[in-house]
Amino acid sequence: MGPNPDNSRGLRDAQDAWGVVLDFMMLPHVNESPRQFSDEYLTKVKAAVQSLTEKRWMPATLDVFHDFLQSREPELKDVIDQYMSTWKSTRSPRILYLFINRLSEIHTLWCPSPVLGAVFPHRYHRSFITILHSMLPDFFPEALRDLLGYAITNSPFPLLSTDMNAADFPVCQFPHPTLLYLSLQYPNPVVTVGPPSPYAALFGALDILGFLERYESQLTACINNLIETRIKTTCPGAWDAQVLPEMKQWLVDNIVPWIARPYARGLANPDEVRIIVGNVMTRLEYHLCKTLCNLRMSELFDIIVDYPDSMPALLDIKECLTKIDDRLELVKALRKLNNRRLLHPGADTKDILTQYVSTIRCLRVIDPPGVLLYKVADPIRRYLRYEPIVASERPDTIRNIVASLVGEGGDLLDEHEQAVPLQQANVEDYSDPNWEPEPIDAGPDFRANKPADVLTTLVSIYDSKDLFVKELQVLLAQRLLVIHDGNDDRERKNIEILKLRFGDAALQVCEVMLRDMSDSRRIDQHIQSHNPSVVHPTIISANFWPSLQSSTLKMPGQFQSLQDEYAKEFATFKPDKQLRWLPHLGSVHLELELQDRKIETEATPLEAAIIELFSQKDIWTVNELVPQLGSVEQAPVVKALNVWVDKGVLTEESEAQYRLLEVSQGSSREPVSRTNPKEEEENIGLVTVQQQQAEQMRVHWKFIQGMLTNVGSLPLDRINSMLRFVPGYDRTPAQLGLYMESAKKEGLVTLKDGLWSLTAEGKATS
Repeated sequence: MGPNPDNSRGLRDAQDAWGVVLDFMMLPHVNESPRQFSDEYLTKVKAAVQSLTEKRWMPATLDVFHDFLQSREPELKDVIDQYMSTWKSTRSPRILYLFINRLSEIHTLWCPSPVLGAVFPHRYHRSFITILHSMLPDFFPEALRDLLGYAITNSPFPLLSTDMNAADFPVCQFPHPTLLYLSLQYPNPVVTVGPPSPYAALFGALDILGFLERYESQLTACINNLIETRIKTTCPGAWDAQVLPEMKQWLVDNIVPWIARPYARGLANPDEVRIIVGNVMTRLEYHLCKTLCNLRMSELFDIIVDYPDSMPALLDIKECLTKIDDRLELVKALRKLNNRRLLHPGADTKDILTQYVSTIRCLRVIDPPGVLLYKVADPIRRYLRYEPIVASERPDTIRNIVASLVGEGGDLLDEHEQAVPLQQANVEDYSDPNWEPEPIDAGPDFRANKPADVLTTLVSIYDSKDLFVKELQVLLAQRLLVIHDGNDDRERKNIEILKLRFGDAALQVCEVMLRDMSDSRRIDQHIQSHNPSVVHPTIISANFWPSLQSSTLKMPGQFQSLQDEYAKEFATFKPDKQLRWLPHLGSVHLELELQDRKIETEATPLEAAIIELFSQKDIWTVNELVPQLGSVEQAPVVKALNVWVDKGVLTEESEAQYRLLEVSQGSSREPVSRTNPKEEEENIGLVTVQQQQAEQMRVHWKFIQGMLTNVGSLPLDRINSMLRFVPGYDRTPAQLGLYMESAKKEGLVTLKDGLWSLTAEGKATS
């Protein structure tokens, strides 16, 4: 049976159609112009495509077209290398713009005609994108980021600059979607449709070439860099006004108009655009708040110092923390700044307290529940806390806090702050309809350590307010003992205010001290009326006043006679009382009559006693003076002698030998300035609270030494329980542990397996 003519003719027709389609699919060189086809030729191609489709040969043409595309890869590679090498040497956005434009032209040049069917353009686009991205160098993302940054920062979309002109940026020859942009209304931007901008073609090209999808992170990074740059150049140190609203408006004005192009491309429905752009804006606002918050955290120490002028910056931080979860980072940053700039030996205790109070007020603005304050304040509180039984960093903490209560604390307490009783720790009331659970990041002890006012926060540094009350007594005693005119109205007013803080019962001793001052004036007036005297003592009740430092000073000559006469009159008026003089305290008004001059001055009792001895003979040595003064130490005697030398009353003839100058030599040294009232208060011979308690522990050491000697090694709890039988012992095991650790450092005791025992040195101590 011979060949079928119809089959042979059909095969030839298919081969002819195959040739027509292959010829139509041929890809021109990258530098060639697009091929032009007549209508007659296009009709022929359509018929060929129809024929191959019927014979199911069209899928094979896809493989051939792919081979054609691969054969053009070297040309595409040359274009990429040429532009990328030029950009690397110039780093000009103009070069990359031209490169994107050139790639879009090549994409359009090789794109198969829809005549071949819908599958060809789709398959071609995927293949072209795959080949293109495989050829791009590693630094292409950086170059793309630079181009996007230039386009965004040169809003509103200028094309001209010193190194760029419109001719360098020809309009890309491909269609681009209608541009959607946002009007400048914050916080709810309104999406409207507007004309395409000069850069609309750029975003269209980036979309077609797959760059927007593949390198979306570069666009985000570019915008984030712009946000960071803006904040770093405009916001540091700007604390007098809130900058966050201004930064958000800048974001809307300058960044949002660009977001619709890459992220809402192809969308014509304003509602859809609003949703897409709103999601992107949420991410940008997050980065804005994150960057600003990081900046403010690095400045937070100075912001606290500048409070209350820095209140706007605190409000910015508060709003930022509602957007980002950086509370822990804020705590770490502020604690690090405090450790470096505040909690060190070079900082004055008063400055630390002032900064601590400002920290309290600032962190309550940022976080009203007080969780951040609780976490930040802990190192400051531990640094300020003073344990009287061991060496501590800040033994004057209580004194500074107490001074603030009587109007000498600077900025510790607000002068307009109402005096209210110290508040107790809050107790959970679950029946309260307004009860709210603790914040999720609150610690287990947060509720018990959340006082409501600044003073309660300061007092809560210690476990008990008794230390403050005792320090108040010492401070009051110091101030009362330097009053010479009898006017103690200021102290009485302070005590009335402090009663509101600590309660009447806590300040009963202070009331006794004030009553002693009134009684002392009344007694002195009575004695002066019967036997006038130049002596005006302050008579106090020894059992109610803080302990006074003892002294062996003995007033000689007329001073002793004046004291004896006054004591005799007092015994007549108060036969059931007896005076015990403290001659080292107080002051003496002296009038010295020398041969050629008279000197009137205020002196300490020791200075007065020394010059009285010089009235007996003109020359004294230090060793001769000391026994006459009651065997006081030599150092204060030499200091008092030098005071008279400075006044030109005495002269030092040889080492430790002084002579009275009846006739002035006219060569006295520059007189030393007298102590101011503040120093005079501090020089009063009162035993401080810390000294009292340290002395008590030294007494208790004798009992500890005896226990460990007689019983042997003991655990801490056993030592503490045995010390409970010692009169006046009221220490906690933790306080005793601190003292034992201190004794361990001194080599007096050792600790092994939880048992304390004496060392040889500890046994030898007396």
